[in-house]
Amino acid sequence: MIQQQLRQLLPEPEVAPAAALGLLCGSAVAMVVWKWLGERQIQQKMEEAQRTREEGVKKMAEAVRQFREQVPSAHTDAILSLPLLELAGRLQEGSLSPKTVLYTYIEKALEVTQQTNCVRHFIPECEEQLQEIQGQKEKGLLYGIPVSIKDHIGHKGQLSTCGLVQYLGTPEQEDSVLVKVLKRQGAIPFAKTNVPQSLFNLFAGFLLSYDCSNTIFGQTLNPLNHQKTPGGSSGGEGALIAGGGSILGIGSDVGGSIRLPSSFCGLCGLKPTAKRLSLSGVNGPVSGILSVPSALGPMARDVDSLALCMKALLCEEMFRLDPTVPPIPFNEEVYSSSAPLRVGYYDTDGFFPLPPCMRRAVRETREALQAAGHTAYRSQFITQWRELQLDVVLCPVLGPAFTVGFPGKLLSAVSSTMLYNVLNFPAGVVPVSVVTEADEEELKLYRGCCDDSWDRTLKQAVAGAMGLPVAVQCVALPWQEELCLCFMKEVETLSHGTGAA
Repeated sequence: MIQQQLRQLLPEPEVAPAAALGLLCGSAVAMVVWKWLGERQIQQKMEEAQRTREEGVKKMAEAVRQFREQVPSAHTDAILSLPLLELAGRLQEGSLSPKTVLYTYIEKALEVTQQTNCVRHFIPECEEQLQEIQGQKEKGLLYGIPVSIKDHIGHKGQLSTCGLVQYLGTPEQEDSVLVKVLKRQGAIPFAKTNVPQSLFNLFAGFLLSYDCSNTIFGQTLNPLNHQKTPGGSSGGEGALIAGGGSILGIGSDVGGSIRLPSSFCGLCGLKPTAKRLSLSGVNGPVSGILSVPSALGPMARDVDSLALCMKALLCEEMFRLDPTVPPIPFNEEVYSSSAPLRVGYYDTDGFFPLPPCMRRAVRETREALQAAGHTAYRSQFITQWRELQLDVVLCPVLGPAFTVGFPGKLLSAVSSTMLYNVLNFPAGVVPVSVVTEADEEELKLYRGCCDDSWDRTLKQAVAGAMGLPVAVQCVALPWQEELCLCFMKEVETLSHGTGAA
């Protein structure tokens, strides 16, 4: 009724067909031009970011060259072979200089990233931090240790891109709390590592993936096999550490993003309880996610390195800078305990059956734990934890490393790690074996749950993994990172003792 009255009062103007066609064509052309300009602007930002990265690589290579001219006798291989605890001890006592160690690792990182594309950007301010720590009166626990950090962990003057164009051109104004504490403890952050787009690859336009590639900086490869992915989203960290270009790295985990790269690359990695380490100053593509919280955690070649890192970070400086972090210092007594553990275990979560080699890893580790005097109970799920009075749980982790391109096709395969993000339990990964010829033969008979497309795709994803790492997952109750690390250390020790790893 109202529309009819309006038409009577305001008769529709007559528009000539030619004018209407012209208007339509003009609008279409404007839209095409607008879209082209937008795409061109994006392309220019990407090219600038890539050019800046290349310039940074050249500057670091030149700095290494100059150092080698000054100190030609530096024993590179000997330094790179030192475990973190021994390297830290040498730096503390002064038998090795922070400068020698830093440039040794930068040189190796340059080599590794050339092969795997794992470093998103070298941090030129590392040379300033080198000068800063040499003037400190007290040497921190990580004095002189070069540390790599995941792309989205804030460092003053550096980008935190999350693999997205929208964050290019906006460098961080200050260090994240975690970086501040690392520096306070004498560490030298020297590289930011690559991540998937938005920290989760977009696959087929809508699915998420735990690969490590983005449209700006490209695909990161597994240093152990370039046909395989290092996992994600902390895949750049996994590749750099596994390749020997970093001795300690910091990743983040919201679905397995520390544990999957650790599994795929043969490293030790710990996802702490969320908020055990500060997230202040850490960028993310989406804000307001509360149901499945993210957690920062260390990645390294052995469990002792993880423990040293946690001990260094859980200090008064972190509690002062971020009052939301519970002031719980590292409990060395729990970590160093040799008391027998009550261990629950399961080799499948009943949702997504993993390859035979991963179930074998749990079985062999459980047998080694029992032989060492620990009590192992088969646990169907976490609801039985209290009923069985368990200390820790041993369970599988996704692996071995997938062929590049497959993670996006198997999102549900992360159920083994995602569970402990949802529950917010600390969980770590320890390599205990490698894929054997027998594992490959058994994989040929693998049918999974239903022998459906998911199961067949998993079979394709892990094929051709002979010699690649096989890991297990170790879990404790919330806020018991030290107990989780203690368990991981026992698993690591026993796996080495049996010659499995």
